[in-house]
Amino acid sequence: MSFASTPVTRSLVLGTVGFSIAASLFDIKHYFYISVGTHILQYRQTWRALIWQLCYTNSSEVLFAAMALYNLRVVEQQWGSRKFASFVLVSGLLTSLIPPVLLTVIFRPLSWGLFDFLPAGPTPIIFAILAQYHAMVPHIYQYKVALSTGAPTGNGQDDVPALIFSDKSTKYLMALQLALFQWPGSLLGAGVGWLVGYAWRSELLPGALSRWRVPGWVVGLRAPKGSDRFEGMRRRLESEGASAGAASGAQQQAGGEGNRRRTMGQQFLDEVREAF
Repeated sequence: MSFASTPVTRSLVLGTVGFSIAASLFDIKHYFYISVGTHILQYRQTWRALIWQLCYTNSSEVLFAAMALYNLRVVEQQWGSRKFASFVLVSGLLTSLIPPVLLTVIFRPLSWGLFDFLPAGPTPIIFAILAQYHAMVPHIYQYKVALSTGAPTGNGQDDVPALIFSDKSTKYLMALQLALFQWPGSLLGAGVGWLVGYAWRSELLPGALSRWRVPGWVVGLRAPKGSDRFEGMRRRLESEGASAGAASGAQQQAGGEGNRRRTMGQQFLDEVREAF
């Protein structure tokens, strides 16, 4: 159980923890959350929409975010680091812009200014990854938690009221805790992240966003040099030549064995021909 083959997830965890600690040490946490009435409408600090997902402002959210990202690393293991990094960057850009716009244009006016706060933290990105995890990873087992202590009646355990969970439930519960830490703002970000994740998976986003990939060097992929390509081609040709030589040798051996396996009459006729 480690970050093997998941450099992007490891960077997300270290970045979230590191930026959160740095924001606390340098006392700059107040730059990362968004209050629409104060920061956007009054002081025009629209740049906050680009940085509000860089860190959390309390240690509980940092802990749950780190655990959630660690448990969701299977998405990168199945996709590969390049595709996963591309998805994280695209979803991060969309989830940075959509929640502040929705809060400013729709939710704040409908709530008469009561719904005005958007907490800091990459909760939308985590929920975008969680949407991929939900769609691509099946559960292994399920279990029930009974809601009553009475003995079952009728057809056994089916009559007992119970909640059904699976081995994936703990991942969802950790993410749900993140969504409820500073609701309704954190819940808005979580919902937008989930929708962006499913839109990316269902190819509802513009094709350029879904097909775009980061350069390979960003995730440590090295393009093969010309000498490496020629060396691989030479080895492949040598192996094919060796296989062809072995096959032709086998055919010749089989032909020689066929020539040696002549009947007594054929051998007698050959000796007569050689005598005359």
